[in-house]
Amino acid sequence: MTTPRKRMTPALRRAQLIEIGWALFAERPYEDVWIEEVADLAGVSRGLMYHYFPSKREFFVEIVRAESERNLGLTAPDTSLPVFEQIAAGLDAYISYTDEHAHGVRAVNRGTLLGDPLINEILTREFDVQQQRILAALPTTLQDDETVRTALRGWIAFVRAVCLDWVERRTLDREQVRALCLRALSGLLEV
Repeated sequence: MTTPRKRMTPALRRAQLIEIGWALFAERPYEDVWIEEVADLAGVSRGLMYHYFPSKREFFVEIVRAESERNLGLTAPDTSLPVFEQIAAGLDAYISYTDEHAHGVRAVNRGTLLGDPLINEILTREFDVQQQRILAALPTTLQDDETVRTALRGWIAFVRAVCLDWVERRTLDREQVRALCLRALSGLLEV
């Protein structure tokens, strides 16, 4: 059944299509999501859908980009806090984001296009921003230490993996996930 058409600004229409796609890709593998279904759910023609996103791959890439930006916005540090509290607050925001957007987290981390260069570029940028945020909060003597930089990058990947496991299996509660991630960071940096 087709949803009645509703006039929207191009920005609102684009956001609507991304939200619909995000929900579909989160629940089903990439191969099982059809552009026609997204268009139908949005109440637009397939042609309009392709006007905004020339291919399914480009549509998925834009979904990942939008979610990455949302995640970076939610996890922005409060630089008025002490270092460890900044990191803990950012971690809390990421854990909340993961919990509230579990479907999206699964979609990005299990997707067929996970090895896609554009997806990798988005995820690498997100890792870089998170790493730079933490480095900026650390004492100057640690900011240029390559061991610290590598440890932080590994910790960010660790947090992502732990949170993905958490949303998939729910064998730990939120506080256990938080404590595990903060203990790992403390061990890496000896904070």
